[in-house]
Amino acid sequence: MTSTTRLTVAQALVRFLAAQYTERDGERTRLVGATWGIFGHGNVAGIGQALVEYADVMPYHQGRSEQAMVHAAVGYARQRNRLSAHAVTTSIGPGATNLVTGAALATVNHLPVLLLPGDVFATRPADPVLQQLEVPYAGDVSVNDCLRPVSRWFDRVTRPEALIPAALQAMRVLADPVDTGAVTLALPQDVQTEAFDWPEEFFAARTWTVRRPAADPGELAAAAAAVRAARRPLIVAGGGVHHSRAEEALGALAAATRIPVASTQAGKGSLRWDHPQDVGGIGHTGTATADELARTADLVIGVGTRYTDFTTASGTLFTAPGVRFLNVNIAPHDGHKLAGLPLIADARTGLEALAAALTAPAHRVEPAYVTEYTDDKERWEYRVDAAYEAEDADIRPTQPQVLGALDELVTEDDILINAAGSLPGDLHKLWRARSRDQYHVEYGYSCMGYEIPAAIGVRMAAPGRPVWALVGDGTYLMNPTEIVTAVQENVAITVIVLQNHGYASIGGLSAAVGAEGYGTAYRFRAGDGSFTGAPLPVDLAANAASLGMRVLRAKTVRDLRSALAEARGADTPTCVYVETETADRVSGAPPAQAWWDVPVAETATRPSAVAAREEYDRHVAARRRHL
Repeated sequence: MTSTTRLTVAQALVRFLAAQYTERDGERTRLVGATWGIFGHGNVAGIGQALVEYADVMPYHQGRSEQAMVHAAVGYARQRNRLSAHAVTTSIGPGATNLVTGAALATVNHLPVLLLPGDVFATRPADPVLQQLEVPYAGDVSVNDCLRPVSRWFDRVTRPEALIPAALQAMRVLADPVDTGAVTLALPQDVQTEAFDWPEEFFAARTWTVRRPAADPGELAAAAAAVRAARRPLIVAGGGVHHSRAEEALGALAAATRIPVASTQAGKGSLRWDHPQDVGGIGHTGTATADELARTADLVIGVGTRYTDFTTASGTLFTAPGVRFLNVNIAPHDGHKLAGLPLIADARTGLEALAAALTAPAHRVEPAYVTEYTDDKERWEYRVDAAYEAEDADIRPTQPQVLGALDELVTEDDILINAAGSLPGDLHKLWRARSRDQYHVEYGYSCMGYEIPAAIGVRMAAPGRPVWALVGDGTYLMNPTEIVTAVQENVAITVIVLQNHGYASIGGLSAAVGAEGYGTAYRFRAGDGSFTGAPLPVDLAANAASLGMRVLRAKTVRDLRSALAEARGADTPTCVYVETETADRVSGAPPAQAWWDVPVAETATRPSAVAAREEYDRHVAARRRHL
């Protein structure tokens, strides 16, 4: 007879989660390492009580914003190479809908997070309950259904016994390198507290193997033949290189063949910046070196990349006649993009197999090609040096000069986190990544407000390593709440706030597309109603201090260098606040090296919009579909 234990659904779920593990390459780790939570009437008596009951086996972190809790969990999962994740529990209603943005970010970036939102009563004793959204045409719909399109797996547990298959499926998806993303188990608040006799086997330790599928021999032979036939091949390293821990395999292949390696935002750091074959970021935010190689490449070897719009410069970057694509990807959906030759395999396994196929006989690109991209890379580094350099240490720094000051200080131990604004472009072009995980820019969803909570998750996953959250004033205002969490738990992150009085990235884009920067500056209204008056008297440093952070203000480049050095050695959460010089007055980062399709008004009377449309038509004519 099977032995059973009588527990509530919530208690059973917490005990189950505490016994789940992943294993890859002999490394075994907890699949769900902790649970974040904000409690309300939809989860306080269920999951909340269960977390108290089993605090010895399930660590708990108190959040301030539901979206931010997901961001923290995502930062943790990325730093742990997707082998370990966090759960997030919320009440019903607004607590649940606040998860949607974070869930979308996780799913877009293929990063695991388990969402446990409370739900309305399954038994309908009162209808509607507090915060319940009534849907006139469907009695079984709740706000949690908003999470369906942004989740890789969704289930609503309306009976206790339904938890068993639902929980097992949830773990399967979290641990699957192809399907992983946000996983949602919606939990009606009455079901959470209902008791059931659970089979003891449900709580037994269970290990989920993270697979490394090998390449098909036929696809491998075709891939090797394509590489051997190419005269100007280019590798594009995406986030899958990091997820697979394929950096060494990529470096070995590049060194053996001398094929240059460009990187997407997610893939930057796949090779160190000073690796002979590393040519920097690619696409709209990429380097001149990488983008020129892309324009002349006859074979583009994508490794773990989704070929996003920025990477492909909206279909205008890869322009060589007859250019072909070879896609090493664990996901068939991405492996077949751009009508490419698919090599469906784990990135590390696929690269190792391809390298072996190119050794007998040994294959290398022509020396003239190596000389060409090496010289171009050297010229680009001069431009980086110029952007970083501050001839006068007693002036207000530009944004690139802030990065230059940080570049002088960091080692391979440091981790930089960013997601939105003008910083991703400057970082992708300029930052010299020193380790595989130093560069942490979330650009799949480019979500303002990601940086601070993600930094907390990263620091939890990598204790003892310096973690920097780089934010502009616009991003800071979106989501500073988890500063309180960092202070409460003494998570020693450093937040660098760059004050430029508005949305710098969108302001520049607005000017480029004929919208004249309208509504993008943080300024008082002028007499004509426009936002062109004096800057707002907002003191974000004082705000960070009011939330408990130690704050260092930097007015000049000299101040900044001192503040960064002091912050790096701090053992408490610290903010470095610096007001930057705007790029229209002082030279900043090099401009975009490739186009990005942002449609411009087809008819307009204002000269700026008319001129922008003419420029748009010129670029869009160069777009091609790779068939």
